[in-house]
Amino acid sequence: MAKGPRYKVPRRRRREGKTNYYKRYRMIVSGHPRFIVRKTLNYIWVQVATAKPEGDVIIAAAHSNELRKRFGWKAGTCNTSAAYLTGLLAALRALEKGVEYAVPDIGLHRPVKGALVFAAIKAANDAGLKVPMGGEVAPSEERIRGEHIASYAKILRENGLLEKRFSRYLANGLQPEDLPSHFEEVKNKILEAYKR
Repeated sequence: MAKGPRYKVPRRRRREGKTNYYKRYRMIVSGHPRFIVRKTLNYIWVQVATAKPEGDVIIAAAHSNELRKRFGWKAGTCNTSAAYLTGLLAALRALEKGVEYAVPDIGLHRPVKGALVFAAIKAANDAGLKVPMGGEVAPSEERIRGEHIASYAKILRENGLLEKRFSRYLANGLQPEDLPSHFEEVKNKILEAYKR
């Protein structure tokens, strides 16, 4: 470990692996709101925030659990489809508040091609909120709609393993093969609720 009179202890949130202050500084200096995407094991948070000296001010926010409570989402709350719908919800709320441009903030998540965080950013761009992102990093439309899950579920049904792998979907009353149509149904409900 480094020591000596010139050694400076890193800030607490950097030591805990929560904040990259170099990236945060660059985003704040830009003067634009940040489109923040965070994921946990079970949920996805999307927020649009501006930085003030007192702390961040949240302009609009969405949580993937809202999809279940308000829009009847029956699938998982931390998959690519849920990330897209949560990003769409947050972007529509930000547009209502007059935000038209935001800087992407994925925190310490790795920027891997097709990651959940990019599904949420793609949703924001689809809604009309400009959030810069390279087109090649976003997940494909088929993946966002959950067609890969539907095709996997068909294979499992043939082998008799569907109940074991998709017990939560079945408990919620959703056949995994119907995920693409269910996604479109919930997406239309969100768009109807926030018509401009």
